[in-house]
Amino acid sequence: MNGNRILMVEDDLGVAGTLEGYFKQQGYQVEHVIQGQEALDYCSQQLPDLVLLDTTLPDIDGYTVCRELRAATRTSLLPIVFLSEEKDLESRVAGLEAGADDYVVKPFDVDELHLRIKAAIRAHQHFSMTDPKTNLPSGRLIEEQLRKLVGETDWMLLYIGVDYLAPFNAEYGFVNGDEALQFAGNVIQDTVTQFGTLDDFVGRASNEVFLVITRSSQVAIMANELRERFGAGIQLYYKAEHREQGSIPQSDGSLAPLMSLSIGVVSAKDGPFYDIQEITQAAAKKRRSDQKR
Repeated sequence: MNGNRILMVEDDLGVAGTLEGYFKQQGYQVEHVIQGQEALDYCSQQLPDLVLLDTTLPDIDGYTVCRELRAATRTSLLPIVFLSEEKDLESRVAGLEAGADDYVVKPFDVDELHLRIKAAIRAHQHFSMTDPKTNLPSGRLIEEQLRKLVGETDWMLLYIGVDYLAPFNAEYGFVNGDEALQFAGNVIQDTVTQFGTLDDFVGRASNEVFLVITRSSQVAIMANELRERFGAGIQLYYKAEHREQGSIPQSDGSLAPLMSLSIGVVSAKDGPFYDIQEITQAAAKKRRSDQKR
């Protein structure tokens, strides 16, 4: 029993009945709607693990439904597999251009469809747990690690922020900003490898925040090394004039400092902590204090 939930958008009740019976037998939860707007309304309230979407529907076509799901932040990454009676290449291309992960032509082999659905769900779950810019764990993987800390007594967490990223992006562009974040991730991993333990965890919590969960006794050394290595290496991402003055002039006459790391460190001794939100809030507060140093 896998428990994954499929939203099936299909107006052919014969096809819908067959698929619903099959996938429920395979352990899926299946929700069935007939119209495209019903699908959009459903996804605005709760997210399925995959949308199985007919291209021709009574109200709006499946291509439109797919594009609208992709356009909304909440549903932009939903796995979507089209079912269609249209076999020509142009229709397949239209489906993929609308944002579908796969395109299956009727009549189909239900076992093959099942394999395609499993592949789409698996790819989405991997993507949602791994940051594509740094290849570090993110999302659910971080949540899982933080949950393990609640009630434990032998951990420390470093909440590491890349400060002054926004003015760098404004001056040098987001592509260079992404490269700077990749550099930050590499510095953190290398430093943890040197001063941490084999059980330590490194992840990317948000756009400019990384975290380390460690059992190492050298956290103070680790934090100092992170600041020094990042501070030295990040210089190479700036023009000589900005390196020399240590800042980027802004349009209002102010100066934006070069990027640096601010680090909030919390441990089980700062608790007790009863949920992961309390842990991250405490770490973020200590990071803000470090920014004011």
